[in-house]
Amino acid sequence: MTDPKPMTSDLFTADPSAHVFNGKLYVYPSHDRETDIQDNDNGDQYDMNDYHVFSMPSVSGPVTDHGVALTAADIPWVGKQLWAPDAASKNGKYYLYFPARDKEGVFRVGVAESDKPEGPFKPDPEPIKGSYSIDPASFVDDDGQAYLYFGGIWG
Repeated sequence: MTDPKPMTSDLFTADPSAHVFNGKLYVYPSHDRETDIQDNDNGDQYDMNDYHVFSMPSVSGPVTDHGVALTAADIPWVGKQLWAPDAASKNGKYYLYFPARDKEGVFRVGVAESDKPEGPFKPDPEPIKGSYSIDPASFVDDDGQAYLYFGGIWG
C-alpha cells in the first residue's frame, strides 16, 4: 500500500477484529460517538451504542459499510456502552460476541446471531452466564470446537 487511508472517515471506530468469511474480509469494530463527558477511569466518556460491519474483497480493496448491525436498544440487558466485539462462524451461522455494561454498570459479554456475516444480528435476551469483563475473542478450531476468551477488566 503506497497511499494508506482509513477504512472510514465518517465514524469513530476502534479495537476491530477481522475475519475472512466466504472469501471476503469482514471487520467488526466498536463505534464511538463524540460526547461532552469528561474522561475518567470508568470510561464513562465513551458513547458506543451500535456496531457497524465493514467488508472488502481484499486488504486494499474497496470498503463497504453494511450499516448498523446491532444496537444497544435491541439488547434487553444492556444499560450502555457496546465495547470491542468479535465474530465467529459455526454451522452456517454467524455470531457476534460483544461486551457491554448491564443495567447495574457491570461489564458482561453477550452474543447475537445472524445468517450473514454482516448481520443484522439478533441478540440473546441475557448475557452469557458467568461472563464479565471486556474484549471477547472467539475461536473455532479445525475440529469444530468453539472457544470464547475474555478479560482485561474486572467487570
